[in-house]
Amino acid sequence: MARYTDAVCRLCRREMEKLFLKGTKCYSPKCPVTRRAYAPGQHGEGKGRRSKPSNYGIQLREKQKVKRMYGVLERQFRRYFHMAESSKGVTGKVLIQLLERRLDNVIYRLGAGLSHAQARQFVRHNYVYINSKRVNIPSYLVEKDDIIEIKNKDKALNKIKENLELSKESRTVPGWLNFNKQELKATVIRLPEKEDIQATINESLIVELYSK
Repeated sequence: MARYTDAVCRLCRREMEKLFLKGTKCYSPKCPVTRRAYAPGQHGEGKGRRSKPSNYGIQLREKQKVKRMYGVLERQFRRYFHMAESSKGVTGKVLIQLLERRLDNVIYRLGAGLSHAQARQFVRHNYVYINSKRVNIPSYLVEKDDIIEIKNKDKALNKIKENLELSKESRTVPGWLNFNKQELKATVIRLPEKEDIQATINESLIVELYSK
């Protein structure tokens, strides 16, 4: 599967906001977005005057931002859009709901992974069970009443508990998940809503972009 392997801080700088792609490191005063609050470019081109973006440019940047937040590439993101478009409900809201329901995102939202990339790694390494069955597919979509458990050897579990401690100050478990930190067990009590997401997302811009 294709994946992005370049410096992730460039992605945040391109979107001109923190996407928290490196976990707690993003809260450091050394964060490149804080130190260099302009888009990346050769020889400091990002510092220069920037022309007013077109409507298309605004829509494209919103789509790119959301893709990067959830760590999905274009082909997969477009597939989620088509799934949302063919579903009942408002397309933009259903799209965000699908992205939130990804298993790697759930592990991240619980605080077990400090970044989406680390959460995805935990899933792929067979740490996660859903309804007592091992699931190692990061894109797996959780459903209402699913029970998610994190299980592994002590060394791995100690790392996850350390992550939970590090992330508790900066991140709260969303209301659609009920999480027992001692047992490392979560229950999906309802499907997520846009209000459950801490980041600011204008999903209507993405719908307008793909509807052209």
